[in-house]
Amino acid sequence: MSELKELIQDKLNKESFSGNGSLKALSQKGLELFNEQGIPTVNHEEWKYTRISAVLNKDFSYAVDATAVTAKDVDAFRLPGHEAANELVFVNGIYHAELSNIRSSADELVILPLSEAVKGEYKAIVDANLGHSANYHTDGINALNNTFAYQGLFIAVKKNKSVEHPLYCYYINDARTVNVLSQPRTLIYVAASAEVQLVEEEVTIGTSDSFINKVSEIVVEENAQVSIYKIQNEDSHSSCVKTTHVRQLGVSKVNSVTITLNGGVIRNNLNFILEAPGCESNMYGLYCVKGNTHVDNHTIVDNQQPHSLSNELYKGIIDENATGVFNGKIFVRQDAQKTNAYQSNKNVLLSDTATVNTKPQLEIFADDVKCSHGCTIGRLDDEALFYLQARGIGEKAAKALLLHAFAVEILDKIELEPIRQYVDQIISERLDFEI
Repeated sequence: MSELKELIQDKLNKESFSGNGSLKALSQKGLELFNEQGIPTVNHEEWKYTRISAVLNKDFSYAVDATAVTAKDVDAFRLPGHEAANELVFVNGIYHAELSNIRSSADELVILPLSEAVKGEYKAIVDANLGHSANYHTDGINALNNTFAYQGLFIAVKKNKSVEHPLYCYYINDARTVNVLSQPRTLIYVAASAEVQLVEEEVTIGTSDSFINKVSEIVVEENAQVSIYKIQNEDSHSSCVKTTHVRQLGVSKVNSVTITLNGGVIRNNLNFILEAPGCESNMYGLYCVKGNTHVDNHTIVDNQQPHSLSNELYKGIIDENATGVFNGKIFVRQDAQKTNAYQSNKNVLLSDTATVNTKPQLEIFADDVKCSHGCTIGRLDDEALFYLQARGIGEKAAKALLLHAFAVEILDKIELEPIRQYVDQIISERLDFEI
């Protein structure tokens, strides 16, 4: 791990801390905390089932020519519906305007480097919100990203604006010559009565190892609506830690759907902090994995004010030697009376070597609430299989039919039709199911 610390310090020595005020302070504090804690091990309770240190115990590099990625490279993995989307391209953690296509006007959408946003009209917003995720993630991984926050991006959706073109965010690691470690950072501000849809995809070019350590902090104001769709379908040599931290500062609605299909070691941290009365938060996830893929979904819902609703449903289909982890925490604070909070994790194991560890949790400090949590782990229903086979459906097709029906409850939560059809097609092909 000392090699990784030397790599990080060398990069910082060459670039020096950029920005001022809160941005510089966050970077410096992040470096101090990372040097103190390092990469978490399985002895860290929140990383008990995910050996992230083994993934990072390799020779990584930041010194990659990001200009080597061309528009032709991006064309190879553009998502369906991109013709009508704002496309934001990040290469090795850095936003590249020349590869991006911004179709919305400046009256709707503002995109600035964080180093500029912290100086201008958005300074107060950046100061108040940047780094808030560190209140919930105190480990070295989050601190590592904070160290490089000065190279991050600020996105603002203006008041009363409904962004017609969804934001497609492509996070590219160029691993054609060396192992690449990248640290994308975004702060997204959705103003009052605004609406936006976000789609995220990670891509690795090349066959060397890549690791993306991404933090996205999203601030949602009064009467705003946000939809977040994440697609993870990488090769086995590509791993990531993705932290999405949502603050609902006014009564608002946020939907999140995370689809994990393939990769090396994948850790998804998803936090919803409900800081105003009457918020609604919906968190959905589907992990359909095989091979040696390891996916770890960690969620936090922090209900701080009354009359809010949170609904959480994660489903897993795990085959071969793949492993899944689900750890969901719901907090209901003392002032959060009349809270409704629901959490469920359901898993299907398709092989004797597939494993899952699930831990739903509730911490309730209020007395007038409706909350529930639960988990299930099992195999396909033998009676349902028999029923289908008795009606002339072959065993393989019957299994695919049941698994697709299991997954479609999550897929239907994707409101962007091109993205829903795209994900449905991938899963159907994997299950050998005709749709």
